[in-house]
Amino acid sequence: MAQELVYGLHAVQALLKSAPQQVQELLLLRGRRDQKLQKIIRQAEQNDIAIRFVERRVLDEKVGDDGNHQGALAICASATKVYDEQFLKSLLQDLDSRSEAPFLLILDGVTDPHNLGACLRSAEAAGVHAVIAPKDNAAGLTPTARKVACGAAEVLPFITVTNLARTLQMLQQAGVWIYGAAGEAEQDIYQTQLTGPLALVMGAEGPGLRRLTRENCDHLIKIPMAGEVSSLNVSVATGVCLFEAVRQRVR
Repeated sequence: MAQELVYGLHAVQALLKSAPQQVQELLLLRGRRDQKLQKIIRQAEQNDIAIRFVERRVLDEKVGDDGNHQGALAICASATKVYDEQFLKSLLQDLDSRSEAPFLLILDGVTDPHNLGACLRSAEAAGVHAVIAPKDNAAGLTPTARKVACGAAEVLPFITVTNLARTLQMLQQAGVWIYGAAGEAEQDIYQTQLTGPLALVMGAEGPGLRRLTRENCDHLIKIPMAGEVSSLNVSVATGVCLFEAVRQRVR
């Protein structure tokens, strides 16, 4: 059975809360006794999960160059729970039955797991219902993405689709308006109504939105830039756009 690693205090704590049955063993830094680690220990003990206290070098070797484990690492049978387009359809039906407007984030080929994790973290904080990304040529839920997401990857549905253009068309047919972020757009986010059924599409690092993605957006919008820098990092831009939508949706 394939094993996966989830590390970092927030990611491990979120996993123990949302899916403790997936955790086979918990590796914790020997000698660390702060409140955050004690909370993880209590969660593990409540779920009868084996805990092994190890030296820092053991955790460093497990994580490698991927990132900082913060003294906590979970070995899982299968931590990755990735959803498909069928789940998206079910989600839309469920939201419709509750008269709740969909609020979705679509990442068009973001390849850096650090950016993916940061986008997931912002999306979860903003109350997004799901994050959608293509299966190919895009970052997946790697341990690095999970670590950067600080627990968001364990609670926010991450949907991968084989044909993003087709998914955008399906969302439009379901009444969802598609807004793509593009630097050359004439309309900025502060002049745009971002209420109601909404999917915000962010492009990849560098090239931005692909041609077919652009063509399937209802509107293209931009973040107004006052300085010399022509664009923002995709995770920063995602946060700006999401929380402008949140500001409008809670008025």
